[in-house]
Amino acid sequence: MIKVGDALPAATLMEYSEVEGEGCSIGPNPVDVTKAAAGKTIALFALPGAFTPTCSAKHVPGYVQHADDFVAAGVDEIWCVSVNDAFVMGAWARDQKTGTKVRMLADGSADFAKATGLTLDLTGRGMGVRSNRYSMLVKDGKVAKLNVEGPGKFEVSDADTLLAQAKA
Repeated sequence: MIKVGDALPAATLMEYSEVEGEGCSIGPNPVDVTKAAAGKTIALFALPGAFTPTCSAKHVPGYVQHADDFVAAGVDEIWCVSVNDAFVMGAWARDQKTGTKVRMLADGSADFAKATGLTLDLTGRGMGVRSNRYSMLVKDGKVAKLNVEGPGKFEVSDADTLLAQAKA
């Protein structure tokens, strides 16, 4: 399992873009994790699935609500990573009104989740292998803080906890 001090895994996530710009076409675009994290401080949180109850009602809204506070604490970007495809993450971004506050990044084949060692097997529920619920503060591609939830919990990966760590 990834731990504090480790570099983020070399992986490619996908991001659905609503508008063309900065070399991105409309639709799914690849995001090279190593390049995208270089030289930045990132508040990254991951969750089991888009449109799921806790994720939609609590997890994403907290980060959207505190986006300006994260910027004030020195965070350059907020990333939400989930084992869904880019089209689903794009639709969820519209539903959650993330705008430019939170980058909704798709880990469609769970490659990033597997590389971090933070997977959750929900095959018995018909959802396959997913990401565990966690948050991390990443500085220049390396994990500075890591908060991994216990099974079925939502206690340490919330925006308030990571924001307090970013301010410290």
